[in-house]
Amino acid sequence: MVTLALLQQWVVVGLIAVGCFFLLVGTVGLIRLPNVYNRMHATSKPTTLGTASIFLAGFVHFGPGGAGLPSLIGIVFLFLTVPTGAHMIARSAQRIGVPFLGSVTWPTEDDEE
Repeated sequence: MVTLALLQQWVVVGLIAVGCFFLLVGTVGLIRLPNVYNRMHATSKPTTLGTASIFLAGFVHFGPGGAGLPSLIGIVFLFLTVPTGAHMIARSAQRIGVPFLGSVTWPTEDDEE
């Protein structure tokens, strides 16, 4: 029993460390990247993985009953809302005319054929 509890603690610590790493990478990307499109990517992808990892650590720590279930619901909610928000930010930036960097352009209907 002692080894199972010790393994559970190490898994929780590992998941929190992974989550903190991804959150740090997302924060550095938000500060360092040059435009809204790059910043949007830096805040949506790594922070989703980081937050999901920390939620998963909560599930491992508390178990499937009680406080563990809201952690799983939080992960589902996170994976449903973050991509939608990032898409809305990108489309809003495009519609108000925020330019891309370099020669990157939005695809047109001619490009799809």
